[in-house]
Amino acid sequence: MAAKPEDPVTPFFEMVSMALSGDPVMMRSLAATLGSFSMRLVVALLILAATLWLAKRLGKVAERALARMPHHQQPADGTLATFVSTLVRYLVVAVGLVAVLQQLGVQATSVLAVLGAASLAIGLALQGTLSNVAAGVMILLLRPYRAGDRVELNGRQGTVVGMDLFNTKLLDYDGLTLYMPNGKVFGDMIVNISQAGRRRIELTFGVDYEDDLDLALETLLKLAGDEPRVLPDPAPWAKVTATADSAVNVTLRCWAKTNDWMDTRFDLTKRVKETFDEVGLSIPYPHQVEVSRADVRPKANAATASENVGTLAAPPS
Repeated sequence: MAAKPEDPVTPFFEMVSMALSGDPVMMRSLAATLGSFSMRLVVALLILAATLWLAKRLGKVAERALARMPHHQQPADGTLATFVSTLVRYLVVAVGLVAVLQQLGVQATSVLAVLGAASLAIGLALQGTLSNVAAGVMILLLRPYRAGDRVELNGRQGTVVGMDLFNTKLLDYDGLTLYMPNGKVFGDMIVNISQAGRRRIELTFGVDYEDDLDLALETLLKLAGDEPRVLPDPAPWAKVTATADSAVNVTLRCWAKTNDWMDTRFDLTKRVKETFDEVGLSIPYPHQVEVSRADVRPKANAATASENVGTLAAPPS
């Protein structure tokens, strides 16, 4: 059975103490150990330098590759490219450090075990933060929204002004800046208002039961056709949609660009009211009509009614 080769690094401190005491054999052994360790140190430094250079190089390659890759007809997001580049650099550096430690005589298995235990402890302590990071990675990969999109997240609407691995920064219509954790955003429904490039406007008006419904529908279609911000395709649509308690409801549906949707909706509402007044169509106030029971009760012949009552009251023979 072959003897296990002696590791010159292991008895290093014992050799130093004996060499300092003047032992010539230990002095030669210490010189040999220092020479062997120096060679390992030089090789380890070369591996470390090569690792750092390769990590930087591969990180830039990954970042350029993602920057050139189109995603759903849109350029790749800069946040995703930066994240992947950083991840590649860290992976290369981690592998290089393991090689350096092995070259210096440190058992890599022990180091990996310590790192694994530390990673588990950190993961348990920061599980909420890590869930946001995981959700941020999925958002960056799937791209349900981008910076500049108008979205609805967790029931709040606004414009996405920034995003990272932890939060999505949203500027709502009140001018408030909202920081939403990616874990909550990705776990709820995401509505992207800007992605389709258009948005439907639906306006419902009540007209009096005595008014001309065809005139009301023609008026709605004409107003939508005269509005330059209303898109011609899909064509505007107007129909009678309900018979309410105090009015007949007519509904106009048309489409506008996302940025024009709000102003177009409000301007159309004003013009419909003004035009209805001009053409004689009234939008009635909610009201109740009192109906007397005598007005709706059928007027039966008095003699016939008395005869029917007598027939019902007569006992059976």
